[in-house]
Amino acid sequence: RKPLFIGALSLFVAGSIIGGLAPSMAWLITGRAVQGLGGGGLMILSQSIIADVAPVRERAKYMGAMGAVFGIAAVAGPVLGGWFTTGVGWRWAFWMNVPLGGLAIVLAVIYLRLPRHNLPVKLDVWGIATMVLAVTSTILVVSWGGTTYAWASPVILGLAVVAVACGVGFVFAERRAAEPIIPLHVFANRNFVLSTAAGLVMGVAMFGTVSYLPTYLQMVTGVSATASGLMTLPMMAGIMVTALVTGQLASRTGRYKWMPIVGSALLIVALIFLSTLTVTTPVVLTMVYLFVFGTGLGFGQQILVLIVQNAFPDREVGTATAANNFFREIGASIGGAVVGALFSGRLSQLLAERLPAGAGEVSTQSLTPGLLAQLPDALRTVIVGAYNDALTPIFLLLVPLMAVSFVLLLFIKEDPLRASLDDSATGADVPSNAPAAADALSPAA
Repeated sequence: RKPLFIGALSLFVAGSIIGGLAPSMAWLITGRAVQGLGGGGLMILSQSIIADVAPVRERAKYMGAMGAVFGIAAVAGPVLGGWFTTGVGWRWAFWMNVPLGGLAIVLAVIYLRLPRHNLPVKLDVWGIATMVLAVTSTILVVSWGGTTYAWASPVILGLAVVAVACGVGFVFAERRAAEPIIPLHVFANRNFVLSTAAGLVMGVAMFGTVSYLPTYLQMVTGVSATASGLMTLPMMAGIMVTALVTGQLASRTGRYKWMPIVGSALLIVALIFLSTLTVTTPVVLTMVYLFVFGTGLGFGQQILVLIVQNAFPDREVGTATAANNFFREIGASIGGAVVGALFSGRLSQLLAERLPAGAGEVSTQSLTPGLLAQLPDALRTVIVGAYNDALTPIFLLLVPLMAVSFVLLLFIKEDPLRASLDDSATGADVPSNAPAAADALSPAA
């Protein structure tokens, strides 16, 4: 996995350079696409590398640390993005990745030592093609349906047909592929199905909420982009603390089933809290709600990956982890798209109802905190109220989804966490057995 990991890092750095130099929107999109290719590989490979060097019981604490890092990044991103946008310029959101990525590549080349998996690899071209088309069509349906196009329009109906046809085609392709990208037998494992379904739902709730909170805080409280990012720090603290604690507890006790269940319950509570936000809600109370939300995420996200990895032999951990993350990212994409469509439609309706007749038409696409600050007080108050009333009820709509996740997690079987590796990898870099976790980061010979 080491060459793939370094390749993914290189792609991410290359995408960042393209984005930083982008002279047009087309180049900016290209840079983001290349970043996405590298980032997708990094997400999967980082978890698979941990699986290569540590048995599941020991792995839990490393997965917890990874969850803490994810929490820091999830909040640091909006904070830095806001600071770059209002200060040195948005291009630095790309440039900052270049030295960090370069350092990571150097460290990986020097210190990362992994077992080699001498297995034949055949690219599942048809599986990849049908999967990409099915997922893309599905996301476009939920993004455009009822907003850009009517649900019964030829575009939406056509995309729905493509999504279904490609979904069926994907199943047939995987049944015939020599090396399927997602082997269908993984769906016969109860813990995989339950954990993956719960993770998908959690992804919908997480990204459907997090994607709009920074802008909501700017619009409703009137703070800057940087300040709105700082207001989400309690969420980062919740994720970081609970991810570290749950990882340590799972390693020491071997008990883990209760963690994502508690996490789902906390997310339900947090979503109910967030649905009660108003334009007069104290900032401190909002930050408390975000801490509860982050705590719920910290309890659930990384432990679900651990459950999946514990359900398969080490030779299949990479594939199972990739499949689990794939469906969670689908949930994230659908969550952002659905919440965006619902919010945009509701905001347009409320603005049409509440704005005075002489105010003219306000486009939800052009409504920004900067524009809002330039409006008269009376008009700004109406728009802020509409913005709040359009978004907060959606948090309540996410509660039933999280309730489904809670119920699914109750049926997970708490298998003992394996305390040893059963890896069959061999190679010149390492002994026939996988290196210990500490040895995996020693300087390469």
